[in-house]
Amino acid sequence: MLRYAKTQPLGFKNAIERVAIVGAGGTVGSHITAALLGTGKHTVKALTRRDSKTKLPAGVIAAPIDYNDPASLVAALKDQQFFIITIAPTAPRNTHSKLVQAAAKAGVPYVMPNGYAGDVEQVQFGQDTLMGPAAKAQRDEIEQLGMRWVNVCCGFWYDYSLAGGSARFGFDFDKRALTLYDDGNTKNSVTTLDQVGRTVARLLSLKELPEDEADTSLTISQFWNRPVYVTSFVLSQNDMFASVKRVTGTTDADWTITSEPSKQRYAQGLAQVKAGNMAGFSKLLYARAFYPEDPGNLSAKAQNKLLDLPEESLDEATKKGVDLVEVLKGRAERMAN
Repeated sequence: MLRYAKTQPLGFKNAIERVAIVGAGGTVGSHITAALLGTGKHTVKALTRRDSKTKLPAGVIAAPIDYNDPASLVAALKDQQFFIITIAPTAPRNTHSKLVQAAAKAGVPYVMPNGYAGDVEQVQFGQDTLMGPAAKAQRDEIEQLGMRWVNVCCGFWYDYSLAGGSARFGFDFDKRALTLYDDGNTKNSVTTLDQVGRTVARLLSLKELPEDEADTSLTISQFWNRPVYVTSFVLSQNDMFASVKRVTGTTDADWTITSEPSKQRYAQGLAQVKAGNMAGFSKLLYARAFYPEDPGNLSAKAQNKLLDLPEESLDEATKKGVDLVEVLKGRAERMAN
């Protein structure tokens, strides 16, 4: 049943102002947090482990939590209107459920679950990548607890994936080597981390409800229990490579280029995962997205114009990805020590 702002209790403000987020210092969470702060319309509360050393941006409210103390989670989420979950895939399996259950007890009406990639409506793709069933269970739990969800479907994060090694978009910048999936011409829709942040900020800056029956403006209520589709570019590996060469001032002669069948790489990655080697997960995930007959292309559903998102420069995004190589390398070295 459609709700209107005019029918809400006295004192109702038709805006999302109080936003909680877990993972505010993480890969995508840091971009979402920065974009929300940049609107000037939201207070941002970051749920952080009590022993966390992550430095949060100025203006973010820190809420120390203990995942083994449900009361600390509920207290941190009290009076929040929207809860954004961004957690690492290596987090304990029950982490997401703990957060969602705490949000329900705290009375949070909306949750953005931990899914910022493929199309939630592409069921076979989700099954093949092993992510779909778990993601659906997360959305179902949110609904069963009486809350509503909004998912961001953005394809792979372009800059992050470009920098992530040969198991992702095939680039090994240290060795100047590129592994193409098949002929390298299958196109995928990809999104920069900045664009994901802007998407969430634009969404949460909308009115929550239509004012009345005559109000046809875009509102958050139109996305209740639905995905939001966004993209920055639609690219093949060869398109990416052309941009990389422009950004790095290199030519084909500077690179070692090989190719592998996408289905073969998928099978290799799946076998590794089944053997308990999670290093194969990225290989199966990205290889599956480059199947020529069924790629991870969300561009036909993109809602960029609806959310008034800007067009981006491919080469600027590529440069960020190239620069990110050293950042990720340094982060890995620190974690190893």
